[in-house]
Amino acid sequence: MSESPHLSAASFSAIRELIFEVAGIAMTDEKEELVKSRLAKRLRELKIAGYEEYLTRIQTDRVELSNMVDVLTTNKTSFFREPQHFDYLQEHVFPAWKAAGIPRRIWSAGCSSGEEPYTIAITLAETMPQAQFEVVASDIDTQVLAHAHEGIYPMGSVAALSAERQKRFFLRGTGRFEGRARVRRELAARVAVERINLMDREWPIEGRFDAIFCRNVMIYFDKPTQRRLIERFWERLKPAGLFFAGHAESLLDNGRHFRLRGQTVYVRVEGSTRA
Repeated sequence: MSESPHLSAASFSAIRELIFEVAGIAMTDEKEELVKSRLAKRLRELKIAGYEEYLTRIQTDRVELSNMVDVLTTNKTSFFREPQHFDYLQEHVFPAWKAAGIPRRIWSAGCSSGEEPYTIAITLAETMPQAQFEVVASDIDTQVLAHAHEGIYPMGSVAALSAERQKRFFLRGTGRFEGRARVRRELAARVAVERINLMDREWPIEGRFDAIFCRNVMIYFDKPTQRRLIERFWERLKPAGLFFAGHAESLLDNGRHFRLRGQTVYVRVEGSTRA
């Protein structure tokens, strides 16, 4: 078995600068082995001898640049991950939304393969069965977005859900789909899957949201990038809108745009202005 090509310090630095420029991801020195191992497969598939040649390739090949971002993006998720957020919605948010009787929009930013936005849709459908709502699911990684759009998951990942939820929201696969489950069409119709790079100057979505989930995403960005994103998320929320962060994240905001409401749950502060 041939060894992986050598990744020089200069090539690693160039790759780090490029992934930061394109996706805002700040990679530390400790990520060198991860970059080397994940990109080694791309080099073999493209029959490229070394990382220097690969860097030359992605300078002009936008498709391969997108592939590089996909390969280096970590995607870890599951249905009802960090369940306290969904409990909070059901107990403290949805009753008021249901009483108001107006359409609702939630954005799952960094949705990975779709478990999070479908979990949001399930929670809404259970608590507000007659309500009109839309969940926008976005990610930068085209490969995981394809999975989210398809809505097909291994039975092992669905098995943790109650039998009632499995029956109501999923179809068990047969034949070549044995061992997998598909999200039912009526639920999938509530979820709009979009490719959005949070670093882009303009986001290709219209209007504002009642809530935004951006969990375990900002930990990959440096602090200035995090602060800019917090401002932009604030702009995209309706008055009294909610922002959900990951369990390992805290907003570097000092209460300027958001106020802590629950465990990594924040409410939009009104009257704030962008710096």
